[in-house]
Amino acid sequence: MPRPEFYLRYYVGHRGKFGHEFMEFEFASTGKLRYANNSNYKNDSMIRKEVTVSDAVLDEIERIITDAEITKEDDSEWPEPDRVGRQELEVISNGEHISFTCAKIGSLLDVQESKDPEGLRCFYYLVQDLKCAVFSLISLHFKIKPIP
Repeated sequence: MPRPEFYLRYYVGHRGKFGHEFMEFEFASTGKLRYANNSNYKNDSMIRKEVTVSDAVLDEIERIITDAEITKEDDSEWPEPDRVGRQELEVISNGEHISFTCAKIGSLLDVQESKDPEGLRCFYYLVQDLKCAVFSLISLHFKIKPIP
């Protein structure tokens, strides 16, 4: 039986003196996990990785999203993207499609000082959990070591 439609994309980045620097990852119901990290600092090159994950991994990512209850949130009171950067989260799961955009969050202080600290805290912790999962999966499959 084919897997129900699932898609997740997270992007964080900015444009500055080193060009367009960003980190992005996406999961698709086909099991593809794509990861990209572009930093031009000290002439660093873009890292792009793609790996196929099992249904169990996708189930866990969906569980993390469901447990976070992010679908109940609204980004209308969150800080708008600015010159410091932007974050984007898009999720299609369980027949729902959500999309959030906000400024980069530097710390929990930024969250507490926002107009919607509870909603932004939910987003902040969900993003931390997702990044942790993605970095673990990528490091399990690839040896990424910066060149000195």
